[in-house]
Amino acid sequence: MLLTTKQLFEKCYGRYAIPAVNVFFMEEIHGLFAAAQEANAPFIVQTTPFARDYAHPEMLLSMINAAAKIYPNVTFAIHMDHGFEEHIFAAIEKGGYTSVMIDASHDDFDENVARTKEVVRRAHAENISVEAELGVLAGVEDDLTVDAAHSFYTNPQQVEDFVKATDCDSLAIAVGTSHGAYKFSGGQGLQFHILKEIQELLPGFPLVLHGGSNVIPEVVERINAAGGNLKTDAKGVQEEEIRKAIPLGVCKINIATDTRLLWTMVNREFFRDRPDEFAPTTPGKIFMEEYKKFMLKKFDLFGCTNKAGDFGLVNA
Repeated sequence: MLLTTKQLFEKCYGRYAIPAVNVFFMEEIHGLFAAAQEANAPFIVQTTPFARDYAHPEMLLSMINAAAKIYPNVTFAIHMDHGFEEHIFAAIEKGGYTSVMIDASHDDFDENVARTKEVVRRAHAENISVEAELGVLAGVEDDLTVDAAHSFYTNPQQVEDFVKATDCDSLAIAVGTSHGAYKFSGGQGLQFHILKEIQELLPGFPLVLHGGSNVIPEVVERINAAGGNLKTDAKGVQEEEIRKAIPLGVCKINIATDTRLLWTMVNREFFRDRPDEFAPTTPGKIFMEEYKKFMLKKFDLFGCTNKAGDFGLVNA
């Protein structure tokens, strides 16, 4: 069942969050859809402009649509993450997406409003949901880099005016997360006082947490033990923080770094332990199974396991 993110958020607000998972290649899509079908959990599969450039939009959407046939008992939305107008308008024109994000957070408030309004106008005409962003996250995602000096928290006093002016369907906020593997190296964690104030000003409005990966220490350790050289002084969003954020209006939590680390761990360990192997399919099968296990845990953590029934789909 393919839905818009707005439809998903109307059911989950304050009760559970929905994972929004970036995908680049087939094994990730198989693992995600297989886990969602087993867990009977709603989810959002999302692509970035970088992923579209890497695999080509037609390839990505074809793989996602094929997965929907292979795993027919799933409830999901297809979202474009961190899009700019050139990507968003092309996606709206060609179809396939049920949700898009306009990332104008680096602009000043008025310019952000103007750009977001135009995306909302064109997307809503095609029944496509729009996620906007207010506040700037530090870190690295795909080919985008923002240093800490140019990041800033979302100003709660601006959110009400922004949502009213743009008519966006959800809002990504900066409350302490960052993109990439080296988030929270300073140990600050989520800023719940900001999140709570935003919810009080926008009661019932869906909020989005970018940079929601956990950066599991064991995975980083295993990567390094297999020849990697990742830093070990950072941590991601902790499980207790996720549980605390959901009742405060966080409906969508983005995951990307954790799945990349998982891929790196599986492949480094495989070729370390089996140096005579060269076929990509064997570690690919291992990765799909590990990915599925990872997502089953995320569905449980976010509280959305067995929640596909909220949307009329119950697995046999």
